[in-house]
Amino acid sequence: MTESEDTQNSEPFSPYKVQDPEQLGRNILKVLETGSKAFNMFLEKSGGLSGPYSLPEETNNATKALGNVARSWMNDPTRFTEANGKLFRGYSDLWGQTIQRFLGHEVDPIAKPHAGDNRFQDPEWSENPFFDFWKQAYLLTSDWAEEMVETSEGIDDKTKQRAEFYLNLISSAFSPSNFLLTNPEVMRETLQTNGENLVKGMEQLTKDLTESNDLLKISQTDKDAFEVGKNLAVTPGKVIFQNDLIQLIQYSPATPKAYEIPLLIIPPWINKYYILDLVPKKSFVKWAVEEGFTVFMISWVNPDTKLSQKGFFDYVNEGVFTAVDAIQKTLRVKEVNTLGYCVGGTLLASSLAYMAHNEDNIIKSATFLTTQVDFSNAGDLMVFIDNEQLQALNQMMSERGYLDGSRMSNVFNFLRPKDLIWPYVVNNYLLGKKPFPFDLLYWNQDSTRMPAANHSFYLTEFYNFNKLAKKQMELNGVLLDLSKVKVPIYELATKEDHIAPAKSVYAGTRLFGGPTKFVLAGSGHIAGVINPPSKKKYQYWTNRHTEHTLDDWFEGATSYAGSWWPDWSKWLAAKSGNMIPASDPENGKLEVIEDAPGSYVREKA
Repeated sequence: MTESEDTQNSEPFSPYKVQDPEQLGRNILKVLETGSKAFNMFLEKSGGLSGPYSLPEETNNATKALGNVARSWMNDPTRFTEANGKLFRGYSDLWGQTIQRFLGHEVDPIAKPHAGDNRFQDPEWSENPFFDFWKQAYLLTSDWAEEMVETSEGIDDKTKQRAEFYLNLISSAFSPSNFLLTNPEVMRETLQTNGENLVKGMEQLTKDLTESNDLLKISQTDKDAFEVGKNLAVTPGKVIFQNDLIQLIQYSPATPKAYEIPLLIIPPWINKYYILDLVPKKSFVKWAVEEGFTVFMISWVNPDTKLSQKGFFDYVNEGVFTAVDAIQKTLRVKEVNTLGYCVGGTLLASSLAYMAHNEDNIIKSATFLTTQVDFSNAGDLMVFIDNEQLQALNQMMSERGYLDGSRMSNVFNFLRPKDLIWPYVVNNYLLGKKPFPFDLLYWNQDSTRMPAANHSFYLTEFYNFNKLAKKQMELNGVLLDLSKVKVPIYELATKEDHIAPAKSVYAGTRLFGGPTKFVLAGSGHIAGVINPPSKKKYQYWTNRHTEHTLDDWFEGATSYAGSWWPDWSKWLAAKSGNMIPASDPENGKLEVIEDAPGSYVREKA
């Protein structure tokens, strides 16, 4: 038989054909055995689990929110019937289209994924009628459900926001991309490897469960690829001060001369500071030092039960004020510039209002990155905050003395389940692949605990009652008034931020009493901030005029390509005094304790 004849007679390769039935059977048994152990481990860890952000609690909240939507539609049977009819007509059209496709006809899709939806990128989702049917049926149903929530009548905005949030969680979970039999990539991998991918997936699930506390922590990156102090947070510097709450890092100069007024960075206490000092090419700290600024960084402690009573004013006093005092002592300067990121910015704004009351003029300027001080439109996190949830949260924290970092991590993942949950379930547990090494996701999983007193104050006073914006917040006997804050402010918001929405950030700028430069950057809460100029990504907008709303401001804004960092550097340089010989932390007035990044940031939750 010639080679051409052998080729003609051989059976064509099919990606959906079992390669070795016996090996597949053995691997399926392994999956069942390992999966049973993983399931028992999950039940053991989550047994009796309750309280905020747990599965039972969120299931209960989802039932309430979506139940309100259902009742609103039941009150109008005519509209409800019409809405159902629309869905079933879509199903009917899809079924007819699918039959046509199986008969070999070309037809246009009835439902398409939204822009930015990466779940259906595999060509088989469109080319194979079977997978295309499940994709379109899912999209029809989820789009219909979203429309039902959006157009529901007789329910308040907060209830509708909650219903939209929980619907997003549920619809994301039921995507056909999350199941073996309806995901073409997973199906191919299973048949071509004889189920070896599922065996590896169950092993990785067991490993994640072993390394988790009471809540499953899905690996989002290859944790072995990174180490703080080795390839993250490696900008040279020294810890020159520490107390119960902070270590203060002074970074070593990268230029012979530096601006005489130093910069203190106040990061969020709910995350670790090295979001601003990731790998060197992304490090905001490294870049700022190379721009000629003398940079100091607060590194918050990862608190345990012993610090449960540390409250918000303790973070102001033992954090911000103490750091400023230490900088003045080591450099013998009269003024300090400041920068606060996210809740670190909220802490800074509160500190400035307190200082303004006492006519303390040490702070020369303030930069706020994605910071809210007016929480009237605080975004998706408001879903988790009301009197009932806060009461349950306070009860749970009173038992431990802190909020476990994994719970807050789950909250942020819940806000973007299509991006931060299900892609990793599919990649890790169904495809059996190790997650891709990504510094940002390593930081995202390196969570911190929060002391009960401080976290309760923050959620109650800011999110629930919005007291700072209403001039009703009191710290250590001082009533805070942001209009008394006269220092120059650089305020950055990001266009796609779901944690600190740009409209909320912009509303806060109007509360300050001094000159404020508002800048809007592209992308979201993290990527829009950590955007080094070398990447040449996204854009930012500025406007010399202050308008009543963000939409009005945006209409008259000028767009600039690339990173906002150089614009900020120019703004800060004008407020940083003359260039003087750069200060080495080893030659300061305070004794060096240890090398950066210090020991506080290495403590795991």
